[in-house]
Amino acid sequence: MSAEVVVLRFGARRVPRALSGLPVHDVGAPTDVDPLVGAGRMIVVGGLADLGTVLTRLLRADRLDVEVGLVSRPWHARRARTGAARRVPLIRDETGTVVTGAAYWLPTDDDARTISGEGVVDDVLLFDGDVTGVRVEPTADLPGLRASVLTGRMRPRRWVTGRAAQLGTTGALVVRDGVPAPRPVRRSTFYRHTQGWLAVR
Repeated sequence: MSAEVVVLRFGARRVPRALSGLPVHDVGAPTDVDPLVGAGRMIVVGGLADLGTVLTRLLRADRLDVEVGLVSRPWHARRARTGAARRVPLIRDETGTVVTGAAYWLPTDDDARTISGEGVVDDVLLFDGDVTGVRVEPTADLPGLRASVLTGRMRPRRWVTGRAAQLGTTGALVVRDGVPAPRPVRRSTFYRHTQGWLAVR
């Protein structure tokens, strides 16, 4: 692994002055990350979905030894460049997509107000029947994630922590870090990967 620090810029975001002097690579597609996985540290100038894209590519390349910092605001830049890395749980789903902020199981369209089925976190029943939706979040510490059924106003009710959250349903839309999946699913699982990622925060 190289000691090189590289900046990955998503969209038309401005690179903060604190990152001046570092090589900047514009990312227009997920595969643009692949040639850079030999770096020692990646600084992502973007949002949570962009961070998830980078971690997904590192996961698929088996390069979770690369340190990764997120600069979603200019004042995050100095810490992303000089801060220490800490290994934290990496949450992914069965497609190999990493979630860094939050994932949702939601009704498939505007006409459906609920999802029907069963949700569990490890051995704990989250729901059985019809619910407005479910929110799943990574946690900074083990066991790795937490999940909650949502109220009618889309607020979490009661958090349940665990290693994995699983859904069996007649149909649900999966949203990962604000990005909806292209088609509904009947089964979905978010779980802690065997190896965490090196977060610079």
